[in-house]
Amino acid sequence: MSDWLIPDWPAPAGVKACVTTRAGGVSLAPFDSLNLGDHVDDSPEAVAENRRRLTDHFAIQPAWLQQVHGIVVAHADPSQVVTADASWTQTPGIACAAMTADCLPALFCDRAGTRVAAAHAGWRGLAAGVLEATLDTLAVAPEDVLVWLGPAIGPQAFEVGPEVREVFIQQLPEAAKAFVPSQNAGKFMADIYELARLRLAARGVTAVYGGGFCTVTDPRFFSYRRSPRTGRFASLIWLER
Repeated sequence: MSDWLIPDWPAPAGVKACVTTRAGGVSLAPFDSLNLGDHVDDSPEAVAENRRRLTDHFAIQPAWLQQVHGIVVAHADPSQVVTADASWTQTPGIACAAMTADCLPALFCDRAGTRVAAAHAGWRGLAAGVLEATLDTLAVAPEDVLVWLGPAIGPQAFEVGPEVREVFIQQLPEAAKAFVPSQNAGKFMADIYELARLRLAARGVTAVYGGGFCTVTDPRFFSYRRSPRTGRFASLIWLER
């Protein structure tokens, strides 16, 4: 079975979360082995079996999304796949899920342990406001929100052009601290974790945990930048039944 990554954060009793790794599935290379993405040309039967193993292990019903780097936040519904980049729920046993392979997954809960959410935030979604949209949908006071930032591309691997830097700085001048010049002229190394923390802090959310991962250099995780033909891992959060 997969070497599950369990978030280290002070979530209230009854809030459960996990991040899958590459281990413990049936997909063949280059999707080996616990690929959960059904849009990467992996065998549909393998993806179905991998998802079954996940749901059976934790006794949950994941609400999978068709992610498009936008800011739509859906009510988590395991019975259908909706186009959105975040979901939320108050129903025990239903898991909000974000699938990634370098983009930033962010898990949310309230201190009372009554509602949870998961967001998929690549740089486009982050700049467009997917984290803020998730906060708005949760409708919880900022001081009562906890956020955990899951495995994403690290600041030593995330090279971007000046136009990406400019987008973030125009919205939030403090974002300049999240970019340092690259060895390649005109390029910058971006810290997606710092960008997320700054944007959350601007909304009054300071109880932010996680970060410090790098999907590109950590072989436990799928990475599109490391290998464009690859699978997807999932970050999930749910309320215990």
